[in-house]
Amino acid sequence: MEEEGLEGVKEAMRKIITTLAMKNEEIQNFIYSLKQMMQNVEDNSSRVREDLESEFQSLYALLDELKDEMLTKIKQERASRTYELQTQVAACAKALESSEELLEAANQALGTANDHDFVQAAKQIKDSVTMAPAFRLSLKAKVSDNMSHLMVDFTQERRLLQALAFLPVPSTPEIDLAESLVADNCVTLAWRMPDDNSKIDHYVLEYRKTNFEGPPRAKEDQPWMVVEGIKGTEYTLSGLKFDMKYMNFRVRACNKAVAGEFSEPVTLETRAFMFRLDASTCHQNLRVEDLSVEWDATGGKVQDVKAREKDGKGRTASPANSPARAVQSPKRMPSGRGGRDRFTAESYTVLGDTLIDGDDHYWEVRYDRDSKAFGVGVAYRSLGKFDQLGKTSASWCLHLNNWLQVSFSAKHANKAKVLDVPVPDCIGVYCNFHEGFLSFYNARTKQLLHTFKVKFTQPVLPAFTVWCGSFHVSSGLQVPSAVKCLQKRNSTASSSNASLP
Repeated sequence: MEEEGLEGVKEAMRKIITTLAMKNEEIQNFIYSLKQMMQNVEDNSSRVREDLESEFQSLYALLDELKDEMLTKIKQERASRTYELQTQVAACAKALESSEELLEAANQALGTANDHDFVQAAKQIKDSVTMAPAFRLSLKAKVSDNMSHLMVDFTQERRLLQALAFLPVPSTPEIDLAESLVADNCVTLAWRMPDDNSKIDHYVLEYRKTNFEGPPRAKEDQPWMVVEGIKGTEYTLSGLKFDMKYMNFRVRACNKAVAGEFSEPVTLETRAFMFRLDASTCHQNLRVEDLSVEWDATGGKVQDVKAREKDGKGRTASPANSPARAVQSPKRMPSGRGGRDRFTAESYTVLGDTLIDGDDHYWEVRYDRDSKAFGVGVAYRSLGKFDQLGKTSASWCLHLNNWLQVSFSAKHANKAKVLDVPVPDCIGVYCNFHEGFLSFYNARTKQLLHTFKVKFTQPVLPAFTVWCGSFHVSSGLQVPSAVKCLQKRNSTASSSNASLP
């Protein structure tokens, strides 16, 4: 018993020793930190002192430069006026000398005894007086001797100089939601300062994608992306892919020395149609990698299984398990067909993984022009495994045939309408489910290629087909403004495909 008690005391002493050793290490680390901070204070003090000296030297140099310019202006004005006055003095002196000579001549003429000589002298003097400079000379100074227009009053500047102080911490900006806009896969964010502060040098904008509306969540997986050096109070983020439902934004103001606090974060909705290609549906001759598809003559069924397992980290290979989606959409198709034989024979098809059963949606596809055949459109999920896009009543598409002869047509229910338009390398697909519009556009120019007027009886899926070629899908796109405008104008018009039901 005594031994057990002794062991207990020893164990308690070991814990005390361990605790003291840890505390000693903490204190030593803290002392080191304090000493480092003292050194930092010295270094930072020297830096800001040098910066202050530099700023004042710059101010002195500016004042000296302004002083020299103003002194030069006074010298130039003095020289100009002195020259004008000296010129007038010289002219007046010459006129006075001429006048005195005439006066002397006139006095001499009065003393002439001979009347004839007197008359001649008088006539000559009269003519000379008429032409005398003294009578043609202006006796008004050409310039003023007043130099008060070159006086200065630095009262206001003196107040400004007396108000010089160290830079304050900038105020917190306020994001203006009324002036902010989400459209065409761009976000324009506007903000304002609560007070007029001319010391602001630039702004820093941070944003991140999220699936949650409202204030940002503390444990959000998505990192903040940073945009620095913004000079104005508005900024546009362009070319975004809206693969999540919302975006958080915050902004702060910075002057030369310090940054202010971030604004209250705001959350903007970035509604767009986001889907992936469902590799479990595709033909065995199609190799699917994310949103890219390539025709593979060898047709290995093990295509991209490893990639999907890596993406899913052991879970089902459905793209719904992507980290970008915290909650699986009820419209997202379950991927229970692991055999990848959804389509076969000559139906070289792959479907999207998200059902369309309402609203309006838009996506784009860019294909390899050397593809022997390519199709893009929508299909009911009941599309048969042997069915080719556009050849049944369950699918609608634009189809390009580069085999033997080139043709570009709209297809549905095994009926085709040849399209007399240039074939674009990138096609935009617009589907308005409720109004029954399926429109295809040149994705670059937004030229309308064709419109199906359809009364959909069940949800549809994005559908693609390719033979001896490849294509890439752009998902997470909003309906472009140009497409919305065209759709409004055409919504009351008759369908462009009278021959296709």
